[in-house]
Amino acid sequence: MATEVRLPQWGMGMVDGEIIAWLKEVGDHVDLGEGLVEVETSKVVEILESPVSGTLVRQVAEVGDVVPVRDVVAIIDEGAESGE
Repeated sequence: MATEVRLPQWGMGMVDGEIIAWLKEVGDHVDLGEGLVEVETSKVVEILESPVSGTLVRQVAEVGDVVPVRDVVAIIDEGAESGE
């Protein structure tokens, strides 16, 4: 099953965030709660954690992209195994 990873709203005034760095690459296994991507908001740099365990199958947003809150930044396949 594929899970869409969406940019959360970490603060009341947050409307978007800039993708600073991917901590995982496509094909990498990620665990629930593991750091996935660094996002800079107007006030701080946050690490968006994986909401599920699985394989990162797509980075929807690229480094430098400014992503609105609640937009999809990645897709994780909970059934896929890394390297298969």
